[in-house]
Amino acid sequence: MARQDLTGKVALIAGASRGIGEETAKAFAEQGAMVIVTSRKLDACTEVAEKIIAAGGKARAMTLHLGELAHHDAVIASIEKEEGRLDILVNNGATNPHFGPAIETPVDAWSKTIDVNLKGPYYLTVKAVPLMKKSGGGSIVNVASVNGFRPGMGQGVYSMTKAGIISMTQVFAQELGSDGIRVNALAPGLTQTKIASALMADEEATKAIVNRNFSLKRVGQPEDMAEAILYLASDESSYVTGHTLVVDGGLTQRGPL
Repeated sequence: MARQDLTGKVALIAGASRGIGEETAKAFAEQGAMVIVTSRKLDACTEVAEKIIAAGGKARAMTLHLGELAHHDAVIASIEKEEGRLDILVNNGATNPHFGPAIETPVDAWSKTIDVNLKGPYYLTVKAVPLMKKSGGGSIVNVASVNGFRPGMGQGVYSMTKAGIISMTQVFAQELGSDGIRVNALAPGLTQTKIASALMADEEATKAIVNRNFSLKRVGQPEDMAEAILYLASDESSYVTGHTLVVDGGLTQRGPL
């Protein structure tokens, strides 16, 4: 059996309505997983699930706002009732409502960033772990960022939350390993997603930054990140836990922007 074969596995993906989450859902389904496609926008998730089904995969859509803890309970309860198991959790999805000096971040923007980017993944993991244990173990992949290692300009609180995700990954890896649950993180570099669109609004400036600082001379694509998440979720990485995989085209090797 191919080590990336996910046949019989049930995967919950948060933030799966577009970008990295959507491509991850498609990649998992292609490998045979039953994919629970979630985000705060049910219509968008339904579109992704329908695409997967049309391509011969298995999926269903649910509403899950990472910042709303009541959604966590409903989603996990639904999975336990309908699928009876949970093997993979991908904590994707993030927000960055304030772009500018961290010291100028409004209280509501600070709270929203913490709730969605850190508190949400933490509590979704807490809610998912008991069902994973009943299923005999599993794999959790948290989507962090290279900003978790080196803060991005104008993205102070966002960077803080991603550093927290990296630390959270290490903590849960230590605590859950004896239950057969691996916990890893992905740290994407600049990727062509909606949340990065503000950073890439000036095409010429973006091209100059990429040519100067990226070894591979291109911006990352959601598909690049999905393949890395598939690796961390599958048996291909069966002896990997507590690790943060950097996928950034060589950005962090070449110094500050």
